[in-house]
Amino acid sequence: MSVEIDKDAVSTLRANRPNWHVFEGDVREIRGTDYVGIDLFAGGVPCPPFSVAGHQLGADDERDLFPEALRLIAESKPRAVLLENVKGLASARFADYRAAILSELTRLGYHADWQLVYSSEFGVPQLRPRFVLVAFLGSDEPFKWPAPVGSPSTVGEVLKSEMSANGWAGAEEWAKLADGIGPTIVGGSKKHGGADLGPTRAKAAWKRLAVDGRGIADSAPSKEAPVDHIPRLTNEMVARVQGFDKSWRFSGRKTSVYRQIGNAFPPPVAEGIGSNIRLALNANRTRDHSSLGGHVH
Repeated sequence: MSVEIDKDAVSTLRANRPNWHVFEGDVREIRGTDYVGIDLFAGGVPCPPFSVAGHQLGADDERDLFPEALRLIAESKPRAVLLENVKGLASARFADYRAAILSELTRLGYHADWQLVYSSEFGVPQLRPRFVLVAFLGSDEPFKWPAPVGSPSTVGEVLKSEMSANGWAGAEEWAKLADGIGPTIVGGSKKHGGADLGPTRAKAAWKRLAVDGRGIADSAPSKEAPVDHIPRLTNEMVARVQGFDKSWRFSGRKTSVYRQIGNAFPPPVAEGIGSNIRLALNANRTRDHSSLGGHVH
């Protein structure tokens, strides 16, 4: 089951994952006791309480849902936990907050570890550091944090074909200028941020990659656009930079779609960590069955 409060994000999930049960509403309405025995509890706890843009109010921010995550973990007793947040949660300012979360997980019988993960190490063409917690009920001996997959693709490499989709003659030269990874895509929220590529510093970094970060375009440059045109990204292009493949479709108006993309956990990162969690769970299951003299199929 997936829990989502934003109606457009709900439509996106249902369209792309028709076999999922997507609950539309507040996570506070969910009772973990209805899901005892699940393998994995995974969540992207809202990041504004820990981000610079969100004023870093931490536990004093009404959007802090870590207490709800811990409640659901306590009630459902999943075999594994995956929680991700912004780099800001790793700062000294939140040391006591992190310690309190680890203390509660330990009390519940979990062995947990935080890790700062850079999305660029998973092939995503942006730095996008994420602070990730992985926990296992009992021991986590088989789990290993995934190793970097190699050098990330550049923004130009990923988006060249999309930039040339409408016949723009400058796409080839633009791709050479966009020869690097982008800054972190900033999705913003309904309280803060719109459909642009982030604060002033982020816009300046995008400009060095020959991208106009002041807004989101409706389409790729036309064939009438000057060769030296500085293009804006479309939502489809932002999705590629975030690591989504072309099969994924988003619901809602432009700003809503941009926020869904910008606030997402990059799929290649989720897949890398999730695959290693699955390996660890399967290894534990095999070990448990073997110790009981059972057979594993």
